[in-house]
Amino acid sequence: MGRKPRQKPGRLAEKLLQVRVALGGSQGELFKRLDVEKFSELKRISDYETGKSEPPLPVLLRYARLAGVCVETLIDDDLKLPAKLPAKPKHKP
Repeated sequence: MGRKPRQKPGRLAEKLLQVRVALGGSQGELFKRLDVEKFSELKRISDYETGKSEPPLPVLLRYARLAGVCVETLIDDDLKLPAKLPAKPKHKP
């Protein structure tokens, strides 16, 4: 039996870019705010925003916390980001 590639979120890159733009910073500033040096490299932020690659789960979690949204909001193509970011989380961290 062959393994099928996992289904990837179609709007993840768009949402990650939207988070950075809404927070008003450069990719370098976002990288510092995410504090993800042990998980990723600065140049990867561009790859995440263009859809060339997906962030590891710990990085995705930090994006969600920084934006004040659930990880589900980032990965579910049917959910939209709030109009204002950072949002007030509806769940307790």
